[in-house]
Amino acid sequence: MSKIRFVGLDVHADTIAIAVAEPSGEVRSFGVIANRPESVRKLMHKLGSVEQLRVCCEAGPTGYVLYWQLTALGERCEVIAPTLVPVKAGDRVKTDRRDAIKLARSYRAGDLTPVWVPDAAHEALRDLVRAREAAKRDQLRARHRLGKFLLRSGWQRPEHLKTAWSKPHLEWIRTKVHFEQPAQEATLADYVHEVEHVALRLPAQAPSGSQLRSQRNRLEGPESSASTLPKISRPWQKQTADRHRSGQRAVGFYLGHWRQSGSGTAKNRCVGLHHQ
Repeated sequence: MSKIRFVGLDVHADTIAIAVAEPSGEVRSFGVIANRPESVRKLMHKLGSVEQLRVCCEAGPTGYVLYWQLTALGERCEVIAPTLVPVKAGDRVKTDRRDAIKLARSYRAGDLTPVWVPDAAHEALRDLVRAREAAKRDQLRARHRLGKFLLRSGWQRPEHLKTAWSKPHLEWIRTKVHFEQPAQEATLADYVHEVEHVALRLPAQAPSGSQLRSQRNRLEGPESSASTLPKISRPWQKQTADRHRSGQRAVGFYLGHWRQSGSGTAKNRCVGLHHQ
């Protein structure tokens, strides 16, 4: 362990600031490189052999691309929870160089908390769920815009159309709602087009249900389910169980088997839904 060099990487979209905590106790900046695969490969080769290096970087908006690249090179790398990095009282000066030095020093001292890193399958599933959630939010906003526009203009849904935004309701808007002013007609056409466009996005995003269920089963494993997970007794087992839950919830949200509770202290808690 006396020969281990601890490397802190402060990662941004275009650059990476590097600092190294030497075995002798010295912590120094190693400069800034471009955030490009070839630059990272050359840096790791310059710093030393795989056996001598321990690398860390913070979780952030750049995702886990750098982590996957470093592990593919054989490096031992951990992704750190940024909110749990120790901060000295009164230390308000924040630069890329200082952040990298702080990471390297804290990593050598064992003061950093690593996070679980998803594999490519988990991250792809997360992206799919994010896309669907964004589409649902866009759908709600588009419907609100059209609904408020009609309300301001004195148009109300006929009583025989019981369900808002159903096919008969949208057909009534397209064929029966008209305005004398061309500007309002253009506004109506734009709002209706947006509602229809968002409605088309949702099924277009989706793989088949059988594909998603197959993905969920693969993430769960052959003997686990959303309600039955192995008893956790060791840290590495906890990470495995967290990975299972992450995959289950992601697929569950997409298939409609899970929803988010927004009441009281249960906000953001996943609640299972039972389907008939």
